Parts: sequence; C-alpha cells; structure tokens
Amino acid sequence: MIRKVGPDQAANLRGRPPRRALALLVLAGWILGSATGAEAQSLRQGVSAFHRQDYAAASRIFIPLAERGNAAAQTYLGFLFETGRGVPQNYAEAAMWYRRAAEQGDSRAQYSLGLLYDRGFGVPQDIVEASKWLNLSTSAAPPPAREARARIRDAVTTKMTRGEIAEARLRALEWAPSREH
Repeated sequence: MIRKVGPDQAANLRGRPPRRALALLVLAGWILGSATGAEAQSLRQGVSAFHRQDYAAASRIFIPLAERGNAAAQTYLGFLFETGRGVPQNYAEAAMWYRRAAEQGDSRAQYSLGLLYDRGFGVPQDIVEASKWLNLSTSAAPPPAREARARIRDAVTTKMTRGEIAEARLRALEWAPSREH
C-alpha cells in the first residue's frame, strides 16, 4: 500500500512547497486558460479562495461549477472532500468528483482517483483500476509531474501479476475522454 504524505509533511520533508500544491498551481493556470466568461471568473474566485485557504468559500464556488461539468472544479472539489477541507471528509464523494473529472481527461483527477483505488478509499480496492488511472495520468502529466507520477505508478505495478498489468494497460488503451453535457 502506498502511503500518501500530506501537503504540510511534504513541505517539511523537502524544505520546499509540496508537489501537490505545485501541481494544483499548474492545474489552475491550465484551467483559467480554458474556461470562458462568467465561469472563468467564478473559477478564478474559487482558486483564489483555495489558495487563501478559505476552503469553505472555495467549496461553495466549486460545487455549482462542478455540477455543471467543469472538470477543474470537479478536481478541486474532489481534493476538498478527500482532505476534509471546507467540507466533511468523504472519500466516496471525493472519488465521485475525481471520476467525473478523470473521465473528461483531467490528469490530476486521474492520478488522485488511481490512488484512491490503490488504497480502497471511497471505492473498492482495485489494483487494476488503480493502475489504469495512474497510467493515463502519467502519460498526460505535464513534464514537472511526469517523473513523480511514473514512480508512483511503477510502485503500484510491483504489486501486480503480469495478467493484471496487461489488463490495466488494455483498459488504459481502450479509454477515451468524454465531455459532460
């Protein structure tokens, strides 16, 4: 089982900002460039509240956006539910939001969903499904995150049989993103 280090612990271990926080900053930049009009403004407000650590305000902003299918808001909301920031901690709810964003091709959501499957948090523990999402996430990751995600993916792979590895790769190859309407 992979032990996930919290953001505060990661910063202390390396003496620099945690990778998760940096990944969320990169995600925020991508998100803000892809949304339009009022939705982009609302998303910016949510991201701003998130970075101010006003998680309750961020969740109130992200929820309607996520319900309308905004993958970035869904990913942020998944993180809030996973960590219990601004909302009650609920792994099943986190997995649901991550899945919705992951199905749209959000690599950060794919990564987080893969970790939930590896640990069996909010979803049944399923190493093949974990590997599928981690494979997809690694292949779509921006260069700064790719190496770290590959290490996690490879650590999960060491727990698998050859058949399970083949099944996970097949699932990843057959997967295609789908937009919510």
